[in-house]
Amino acid sequence: MSDHPGSDLPTLPVTLRPGRTRAVLLTAGVAIFLVISAVAMLLEQLGPGERLSFVLTGALIFWVLARLARVRVDADDSGVTVVNIASRRRLAWAEILRVNLRPGDPWVFLDLSDGTSLPALGIQPGIDKQQAITDARTLRALAEIRSVRDPEPSTGQDQG
Repeated sequence: MSDHPGSDLPTLPVTLRPGRTRAVLLTAGVAIFLVISAVAMLLEQLGPGERLSFVLTGALIFWVLARLARVRVDADDSGVTVVNIASRRRLAWAEILRVNLRPGDPWVFLDLSDGTSLPALGIQPGIDKQQAITDARTLRALAEIRSVRDPEPSTGQDQG
């Protein structure tokens, strides 16, 4: 990244997601569904209910892997939408105080203005560490540029 924070940033809106992990999960989900369904059809001793239970089991496995593959971080002019496995949260840029991806972290954590931390599973170093680092830097730079914060602490308490 250059010394000028806005020079290498993507045009908004942008979606950050673990592309390789997503491809592996969806491919595995389809393969598992097809194999389980084929086994169900090829086993002659199975009745229709048992075959259906095999197919439904394969579909359930695919659904779980598809949920794991849906994680992403969508950034636009007004803020960020964090889509995790079972949740979706919309944040204004000013709510994001810090974007963290420390060595050993499974994904990015967003430190928020309400004092909480939100995991952003859409940026994870699992299969493609370099892409996760690039995406974390991009989100950090976007948050720094787009956040409009009050320069004076509003509570008057020592921030130290």
